Amino acid sequence: MYELKGVTRRYTRGKQTVHALDGIDLTIPDGDRLVIQGPTGGGKSTLLQMLGGLDRPSSGEILLDGTDLATLPEARLTRVRSENIGFVFQSFNLIPTLTAQENVETALVPLGVRTKERREKAAEALAAVGLGERLGHLPAEMSGGQQQRVAIARALVKEPKVLLADEPTGNLDESTRDEIMEVLVRMWKELGLTFVMVTHDSALAKRAPRVATLRTGRVTVEENPGV
Repeated sequence: MYELKGVTRRYTRGKQTVHALDGIDLTIPDGDRLVIQGPTGGGKSTLLQMLGGLDRPSSGEILLDGTDLATLPEARLTRVRSENIGFVFQSFNLIPTLTAQENVETALVPLGVRTKERREKAAEALAAVGLGERLGHLPAEMSGGQQQRVAIARALVKEPKVLLADEPTGNLDESTRDEIMEVLVRMWKELGLTFVMVTHDSALAKRAPRVATLRTGRVTVEENPGV
């Protein structure tokens, strides 16, 4: 479970102080599927980075299962990210010189998983997202949708507790977008993940059980009871 208490994030832009987050209180239960929406510059990606321990708040607490990510020493925070949090980004972030299988394996290297087990787990993860026949392909040999599937497999191969996705369909056409969302939602259900996704796509937000809207650094949460 995430518990955010009074989370603020301020930074300086020229002579101005920007309040990206301005006193956020938010609870995200285990197994939740939450979509974060809001205008450009409203703090969506900043909030996701806070949840992932990629950035620290100016003030406030970000508790993941009772551990405050805001004050955790860097080495322990890195370990938490490596073990418990999977990330999927809009730009895929695959290493172009590595095959699909090798890209997925990179998530297991920091955990000390041995080579043979890494290969087996990576192959299983790629099969789970429908790429069991593409293990040896380089990113340039795959479509955008296939590359995002590799990124999803990489995020999930370490069996994280949390999946964070920042505009994961932003570079895809509508048909491929729906395919990727089907994969993400299926993985969320099968693995019992806590799944938090930033998107500007209102059609995707309407399919989520809960939607958090960020405006001028403040958050409101609405339920979608029909989902």
